Amino acid sequence: MKEATAAQIRDPSYICGVTGNAALTAFTLSLGSDSHRDGIRVVGVSPGTVATKGLKRLTTLSSSAALPFGRAATPEEIADAVAFLASSRAGYISGAVLMVDGGLSARAQA
Repeated sequence: MKEATAAQIRDPSYICGVTGNAALTAFTLSLGSDSHRDGIRVVGVSPGTVATKGLKRLTTLSSSAALPFGRAATPEEIADAVAFLASSRAGYISGAVLMVDGGLSARAQA
C-alpha cells in the first residue's frame, strides 16, 4: 500500500514516495512550530488507504484483512479529520500531522 503513511513506514520499494512524504511531514512540523507568531496554524493530515474509485480498480491490493479495522478508510473519515483541524476546536494545534490510517503507521514503527 503506497499512501501518505509512507513517511512513517519507510518502504524501500517506494523510496520516492517515502522521501516526498517525509519531507512534507518535516515541513509541516517545522513551519508549524513557529507559525503562531503570525497567528497561523500549520497542520497536516496523513491518510492511509482510502476507499476511492481508484482503489477499487486495483486488483493487487492486499486483502482487507491486512488493513486496520478490516477495511480502508472512507473519504468521509478523512474529510472529518480535515474539518476538525480547520475548526476552532483545533485552535491550539499547530506543527502536527494527524495520522488517519487506523493505527497502521504506529504498528509499523514498533
